[in-house]
Amino acid sequence: MSFDEVVLPLRVGFGSKGGPSFSTEIVVIDNGYERRNQNWAQARRVFDARVGVRSASDAATLLAFFHARAGRARGFRVRDWSDYSSAPDNSSAPGFADQTLAVGDGATSVFQLVKSYTSGPTTHTRTILKPVSGSVGVGVGGALQPTGWSVDTTTGLVTLATPPAAGQAVTAGFLFDVPVRFDTDTLSLTAENVIAYQADIPLVEVRG
Repeated sequence: MSFDEVVLPLRVGFGSKGGPSFSTEIVVIDNGYERRNQNWAQARRVFDARVGVRSASDAATLLAFFHARAGRARGFRVRDWSDYSSAPDNSSAPGFADQTLAVGDGATSVFQLVKSYTSGPTTHTRTILKPVSGSVGVGVGGALQPTGWSVDTTTGLVTLATPPAAGQAVTAGFLFDVPVRFDTDTLSLTAENVIAYQADIPLVEVRG
């Protein structure tokens, strides 16, 4: 998959609307009861960033970005302004104990960044692939680890120099982007006048 580690320009990205989408097959049987089959373990996010284009300058920025991505051909990052932090409110500054990645076993030293969403007894765990460089903090056994680890900001994998001892929780805090692509090969720009524009900018999350 072709992917560029660049962020949709901030002015264009801010104002995006959208959110998580699941795929569920529903079959209604003869007695009216339903059978539901959940096709995806994790949500796939979809966005429409149309309200981010407000001026001729924004339109020019978007045109250049769209050409560089060749429409749907190349992926990129986008900031989901409703959910971009590991913090409980989804937007505050992250703390190293925000999210539990795993519990040490004395041998494993590589851990995937994740974010958990809990409602009642149910927890949904989301894989985080695109942390923001410089925003990640890691903890082991409840203590901040200022050194002794690294993070791959293209995969969300955290590597510790020393495997955590058995029973020690590995935690992390971070800001993150969503890997997406344009969901169209045709950019539709509407000139309201010489200085105002509107655009259809459908985006869809990419995996793998």
